Amino acid sequence: MAKNIMIQGTMSNVGKSLIAAGLCRIFRQDGFRVAPFKSQNMALNSFITADGGEMGRAQVVQAEAAGVLADVRMNPILLKPTTDVGSQVIVNGQVQGNMKAMEYFRRKREYVPAILEAYRSLAAEYDIIVIEGAGSPAEINLKQDDIVNMGLAGMVDAPVLLVGDIDRGGVFAQLYGTVALLDPAERARVKGTIVNKFRGDRAILEPGIRMLEELCGVPVAGVIPYTHADIDDEDSLTGRFAKTTERKLVDIAVIRLPRISNFTDFSPFERYENVSLRYVEAPVELGQPDIIFLPGTKSTIADMMWLRQCGLESAVKKATHAGSLLIGICGGFQMLGRKIADPEMVEAAGATGVPEITGMNYLEMDTVFCGEKVQTQTSGVFEEVGGVLAGLNGMRYKGYEIHMGRSGEHICECAGSCDDEVRAGRGVACGDEVRVEQGEAQLPALTGKGNVYGSYVHGLFDAPGVSDAVLKAVCAKRGIDFAALGTFDLRTYKEQQYDLLADVVRSGLDMEFVYRVLRREV
Repeated sequence: MAKNIMIQGTMSNVGKSLIAAGLCRIFRQDGFRVAPFKSQNMALNSFITADGGEMGRAQVVQAEAAGVLADVRMNPILLKPTTDVGSQVIVNGQVQGNMKAMEYFRRKREYVPAILEAYRSLAAEYDIIVIEGAGSPAEINLKQDDIVNMGLAGMVDAPVLLVGDIDRGGVFAQLYGTVALLDPAERARVKGTIVNKFRGDRAILEPGIRMLEELCGVPVAGVIPYTHADIDDEDSLTGRFAKTTERKLVDIAVIRLPRISNFTDFSPFERYENVSLRYVEAPVELGQPDIIFLPGTKSTIADMMWLRQCGLESAVKKATHAGSLLIGICGGFQMLGRKIADPEMVEAAGATGVPEITGMNYLEMDTVFCGEKVQTQTSGVFEEVGGVLAGLNGMRYKGYEIHMGRSGEHICECAGSCDDEVRAGRGVACGDEVRVEQGEAQLPALTGKGNVYGSYVHGLFDAPGVSDAVLKAVCAKRGIDFAALGTFDLRTYKEQQYDLLADVVRSGLDMEFVYRVLRREV
């Protein structure tokens, strides 16, 4: 069975995911077969594996760093928030339904067998499992029946390294306070602490480190410098939303929907030297960008209402009429159609009480939400793309689809009372009307006309040359030399960033101590 080590944190966003990814890379570099594991993840950024399972992107990133294929066993439970008090619950890659927080807390121990089965099967195949916790192990109101922090550590007998974020301030209080709130058996699992995101002269930190070691009774396993490695973020805590970006030679605006998901779709555009990518949440911020992206969302109807009420729909339409390229992905794609309906409240429409809403009316399609979720990887060749992006024709794409909605040319008015075949969107007659003549599998990778396009495919711009082709279309329109934007090879770039992350983590950690922890010598 694999050896294991667990990274827990004093709070969310202290760097657990990146340190775990860095360790995955280091162990791989040192010749081990390594896999990541997080029993329960809460995030709207998700991924579809080759066998059609859905999992959190943090473990996908960690798997990439480890040089292995992403597997739903690495994240057996994924919670995708649909409202402030509820989430869609996904177990072993498949949707179990929507649950309010209290219902999930009452039932979460039911998922322990699935967690342990996933972990043990991984442990039988790999040398090392790098486990990531969630939030803080010292949330004393949540410790009962814990399945993701110390509760999980006990179930799989994992030693723990506890991470604090010095960049936020108060790192000594974070680490000592967390240790002090643990039960004696839990404290015994903490083998060391880590000070993360440090900037400055470490010598100034040394007196505090010695005092922290005395207070906590365990060594400081490392002080990891603040790193600028460009690794995909997991969720809405990302700094990408907050940073202001000056407008460069080509300007791109992503509408920051309240329930935005899979914003990593647009990461390829951030790596061009002279392309700016901004997240916009108010009409005054939009301006006249070259490209506007409407991203995915976990609550399409609610976010369509927000877009309309805050004035961004009008601003987007004005910019599009003036020539901006408008591209919607998944939920954003659905917004571009005529109508969005959720008659059975299978998404998050129940939170708004609105079962149907008109879309932006750019594309001649309607969308209806159904109980069965589409989860699949997809690939192919762009065909019959007209308008500004015709240059994509003949190029290969690869990505994945995650959506409850089915989109097509028609939607019947009795969507809630049709039989199962009709609700599944298979083009079956419903009264005098044929509902959804075009199922999701028949939709082209990119649908659109003029300067407005949409797609259900996440990761559409990751394939070689696709983001180049989109930017070339913008450059041709504006008379800009594409070479002035600067280009890169995404796959090579990603590998370089994982190596950079590993270098930073290795330089900050006492890796000899880490290996002793793995061997249970500490």
